[in-house]
Amino acid sequence: MTFLKNIAKAVLPFAVLSGLLLFLSDREILNPYWVQIFQHACVVAISALGLNLIYGFTGLFSLGHAAFYGVGAYTAALLTKLYVGAYGDEALLATGAAFLGSLLAGGAAAALLACLVGLPTLRLTSDYLGIATLGFGVIMKVLFDNADSLLPQLGGARGMTGIARLTGIPWAVAGLVAAILVIRNLVHSTYGRALVAIREDEVAAAAMGVDTFRYKVIGFTAGCAFAGVAGGLYAHLYTFLHPSTFDFLKSFDVLMIVVLGGLGNISGTLVASFAWVFLLEGLRVALPPEYIEFRWVLIPLLLIVTMLVRPRGLFGMREFPFLRSKVYR
Repeated sequence: MTFLKNIAKAVLPFAVLSGLLLFLSDREILNPYWVQIFQHACVVAISALGLNLIYGFTGLFSLGHAAFYGVGAYTAALLTKLYVGAYGDEALLATGAAFLGSLLAGGAAAALLACLVGLPTLRLTSDYLGIATLGFGVIMKVLFDNADSLLPQLGGARGMTGIARLTGIPWAVAGLVAAILVIRNLVHSTYGRALVAIREDEVAAAAMGVDTFRYKVIGFTAGCAFAGVAGGLYAHLYTFLHPSTFDFLKSFDVLMIVVLGGLGNISGTLVASFAWVFLLEGLRVALPPEYIEFRWVLIPLLLIVTMLVRPRGLFGMREFPFLRSKVYR
């Protein structure tokens, strides 16, 4: 009964918000542009929650998150392009099932690759692991640029086109709710406590009998799987993929969101993700066209001020009530 109550508390706000946005969008009260930005914010939040699991809860400094995001995006887009076509109908049950399958396949592809990458690299310590994952991101960018030599449908450096627009408000919100529930229950489980123990003191965790390497692989793989699912949603939201979207520098955007929200804080990551996306787009609208690049000056300044005022992130140790462990309610 408590489990159902927790699910209801988590799902209800997002269900209400999703229904409200659909209502406003159908009646053309809300600008379709901002509806799309909301969906993009949901996608970014899913990806950021994955990195928070890797860096915030497990303490693994990864700079290759955008590469796993790209793997999921290309995998999901290729599958729907082959089996659904460029004009899939979101309302059709078969299309919806194929889309769900492609998202899961994107997450699985990212998880499989993360496991293969993690087995040799997760034995490295923090700084060296960051450099190794950064190198992996560079390698994947080169592979995305030349992917058309292997599969012409991927487009290579020209970009991948012909992707069906299947990501809508229900899919974006459902994906975000699922990510929140999975991560919330994972971090409060035995596995989650082991991950946090490794983050706090790996030597002490090993002395207490925690198989640190196995748990690090689990945390890294699970976090990258969320990036893969988010990539699939992104591909079917914008219907075009270009390798520059998954450049290793894009990993820093997600990293800043996680640090800004607070390491190991789900609530902060959610708020920071939406704030990041809407602030970027808000400045794009507010600033005159000749000064639009100044937003890349304003945002780092804002980040510096935030870090000075709130060094542990926007939320610090606080979480929304339904995201806390029942021990602390």
